Amino acid sequence: MIGSLHGRLTMKQAPQIIVECQGVGYEVETPMSTFLDLPNIGEDLFLYTHLLVRDDAHMLFGFASEAERHLFRALLKISGVGAKMGLAILSTMKVDDFERCVEYEDAATLVKIPGVGKKTAERLIIEMRDRIDRTHAAPDVTAISAQSNPRSEAVDALVALGYKVKEVNQLIGRMDVDGKSAEDIIRLALRQAAR
Repeated sequence: MIGSLHGRLTMKQAPQIIVECQGVGYEVETPMSTFLDLPNIGEDLFLYTHLLVRDDAHMLFGFASEAERHLFRALLKISGVGAKMGLAILSTMKVDDFERCVEYEDAATLVKIPGVGKKTAERLIIEMRDRIDRTHAAPDVTAISAQSNPRSEAVDALVALGYKVKEVNQLIGRMDVDGKSAEDIIRLALRQAAR
């Protein structure tokens, strides 16, 4: 098993790179979250890696953080989710945002990931619930993160007000939230809840 690579970046052509370590060039596939933060060609880099062995190929995947690799490995254990979809998920959202989608059963955000349909999003939520290692403290749901999307911010705020996650998802699921700010979504959801 190759657990990590520390070497010189010699080629990058999304999503594949080559890292040269002691004269050996390793072809590595990366999610866009890692690819976009790579150093310049010729510079040193360190990656956490996962080696996937199949009948027809050995594929090496590289990640900027241990959290990304941990999530990728957890995703591979889910039926119907392969390496390609794992990379798509990590390329589309941060680990914390994915965990929030699972925690708040936010299938609407997950279906925006290329290759993820409604059934796959629901399966991800159900199967990842127990696999996500939330070693860090639970986020303060009253604090709105600038990196979160408006829908997630609205869900966090409504849960902080005492609504159950399932109720919030039902309320927001009936609304057209595209292009709306978190404040607008909260306002509309509260109006619907009052009816």
